[in-house]
Amino acid sequence: MMPPDKATSDAPVFQFTNCWILKNHELQREDLWVREGKILNPEKLFFDEKKPADVQLDCKGSILAPGFIDVQINGGFGVDFSLATDDVGAGISLVAQKILSHGVTSFCPTLVSSPSSVYHKVLPQICVKNGGLHGAGVLGVHLEGPFISKEKRGAHPENCLRTFETGAFQELLDTYGSLDSVRIVTLAPEMKRSGEVIKELTKCGICVSLGHSMANLSHAEEAVQHGATFITHLFNAMLPFHHRDPGIVGLLTSDQIPPGQKVFYGMISDGIHTNPAALRIAHRADPKGLVLVTDAIPGMGLAPGRHTLGQQVVEMDGLNSYIAGTKTLSGSVATMDTCVRHFKDATGCSVETALEAASLHPAQLLKIEDRKGTLDYDTDADFLLLDDKLHVQATYIAGQQVWRQDSFAI
Repeated sequence: MMPPDKATSDAPVFQFTNCWILKNHELQREDLWVREGKILNPEKLFFDEKKPADVQLDCKGSILAPGFIDVQINGGFGVDFSLATDDVGAGISLVAQKILSHGVTSFCPTLVSSPSSVYHKVLPQICVKNGGLHGAGVLGVHLEGPFISKEKRGAHPENCLRTFETGAFQELLDTYGSLDSVRIVTLAPEMKRSGEVIKELTKCGICVSLGHSMANLSHAEEAVQHGATFITHLFNAMLPFHHRDPGIVGLLTSDQIPPGQKVFYGMISDGIHTNPAALRIAHRADPKGLVLVTDAIPGMGLAPGRHTLGQQVVEMDGLNSYIAGTKTLSGSVATMDTCVRHFKDATGCSVETALEAASLHPAQLLKIEDRKGTLDYDTDADFLLLDDKLHVQATYIAGQQVWRQDSFAI
């Protein structure tokens, strides 16, 4: 009789065959085994349970990669996460469903700088939850602002911006109302008392990101020493690189990062927010820190025209989106799979590198790589089937097919 810890499960075992699996940073010709939403070690199955697969699925030579994780997405398909409505949850659910076709299996709904009343109404309506047939999983909220620089506010409304005063962390709590569902906070590290706020947020397990900022390199390094681990859309809404003071960009090669700490940086790889040469420079300087983000706005997936982004009106023209009446970029309308393909084409990087920038790296940033972002044994079976041009053919969450191209079936 098998001891209790070796007890077998009656749940069916699925074997995905005829595929190239992204594992240990390489595409390997190997099968993927799944049971009860987790990736199985087939050797244990054979030797401990002496059991074959219940169902075999032919992937027809597809690439099988971890699901994409988008840590900065402001909305899409007409949904604006920064609008205080009574049905925020319905909007989150709609976006969660629609982004499955782009390969996104988990995401962080992002709010731009808003009045306190908006945070107090919206945040209680957003819950961290697993993905499934209903849509991609919600990992927690990304609050981008309002504690950011007026000079580098970009598409954030000036009247919503805040500074830290005497009771800095309490002021942040009063502004947001609650940190229960918050996963990332973007702030400008040159602001007075930002250091104590970064320390407190880090203690709460919240990732602090540096962005929309006039910070010099020493400001940025000090913020990292206090616990910051991310840079919000590198190059955008920050001081440009200067050889005598490279600013936040200098963190990519800084020798002042505490031992054991990694600084990641987001990039909007849509062909508009950053020149391909800038994308190449960042990637070559720190390939393992690059996290692809869409920074998608409510107009993603809609026809060109006027849409909202929080308190602002945005004009969308093709892949360009601007604050109405200006030439200030206001987020992107590119999808995550488009960003992955553009990143690969612009940098000439490997398929593996492009896929990991949208899966492994964001998982490492959020410290969830034990569950997501890889196809390691015992991790969540959130994965994609892609063709050799990196177009998504099917999306799986917890081993269940949640979306597929009409022309593709296994």
